[in-house]
Amino acid sequence: MQKKCIYCKTEIPGESVIDFCARCGRGVWGEKMFNTILKNMEEAREKGDLVSTNLSADSKNLPKY
Repeated sequence: MQKKCIYCKTEIPGESVIDFCARCGRGVWGEKMFNTILKNMEEAREKGDLVSTNLSADSKNLPKY
């Protein structure tokens, strides 16, 4: 499943641990911080600590605010 960058809408791999492309990530946070974010997110996925942020399939069960 493909997904799109939240900033520029470019397609990114569905298995990506981040919801933005590398170009936008580097543009927003800079090279060092982007690499740190990516590393930490990948480590969290390996540990099983990463929670999917795609709520579309289960959005009907969300509380109304």
